[in-house]
Amino acid sequence: MATEGSALTPGEYIRHHLVHLTNKKQESIVDFSVINIDSVIVSSLLGILICFVLWLAARKSTAGVPGRFQAAVEMLVEMVDSQAKAVIHNAHSRKLVAPLALTVFVWIFMMNFMDMIPVDLLPSIWHVAGPAMGYPDYLRVVPTADLSTTLGLSVSVLLMCLFYNIKIKGIGGWTHELVTAPFGTSKNPIWALLLGLINFLMQMIEFVAKTVSHGMRLFGNMFAGELVFMLIALLGGFASLSLGGGLFFVGHVIAGTVWTLFHILVITLQAFIFMMLALIYLGQAHDAH
Repeated sequence: MATEGSALTPGEYIRHHLVHLTNKKQESIVDFSVINIDSVIVSSLLGILICFVLWLAARKSTAGVPGRFQAAVEMLVEMVDSQAKAVIHNAHSRKLVAPLALTVFVWIFMMNFMDMIPVDLLPSIWHVAGPAMGYPDYLRVVPTADLSTTLGLSVSVLLMCLFYNIKIKGIGGWTHELVTAPFGTSKNPIWALLLGLINFLMQMIEFVAKTVSHGMRLFGNMFAGELVFMLIALLGGFASLSLGGGLFFVGHVIAGTVWTLFHILVITLQAFIFMMLALIYLGQAHDAH
């Protein structure tokens, strides 16, 4: 926080900002009983907000000349719909997948956009309100810089892929695909059994690799961006502490401005990439090997 950051070393400042507000203390590296309350609340509020905005745009849409807000939403909808048509050729599936892709794109963009808020702004407010209510003095406001959030999103995409694999191909067709792709099968029973086992393992590895890389890509980029903003914030802290901090302050302003402008592209691109990968994976679920 701004007030407390001046009393902390740079390492302590960064470590403090990287701690989540949780429901309990984490007792091991993997502890599924721990919930990052800040990520859940921020992502939920942003999800409600974007659903309300999209609903408002649909409710106020007219057949005549659209206003700026309606035109912007229509351009966004057409962009996502064209991407969905290029990947998923089943028109019935697109009725669900295209709106889902639109929601994912806007939702992830908004979660990424929280990184544009000054690093110490919301934590400074929580520094006063949180302990007063009996909560720890920790708060992270970028849900996509939390691995549990991004992996949760990628696992949701995986579940959708499994659903469409079964729906489009049938349980028998998909089971047959699991043991015959990508290396095919053989008329020899022994070779057929061996290839079936290898094919099944390759399919499982593919599902796991796609899911993990899907979530890790978004998390890695947003976590790195969050760290850069913290380092830039430290420049401002040194400027306020030192008598000759003018150069630090100038560097703080220049670095912050340049990185913010560049980061607008990053957060948009990461939301688009996540959406496109989700569409591609769902499209693969519709295709037979």
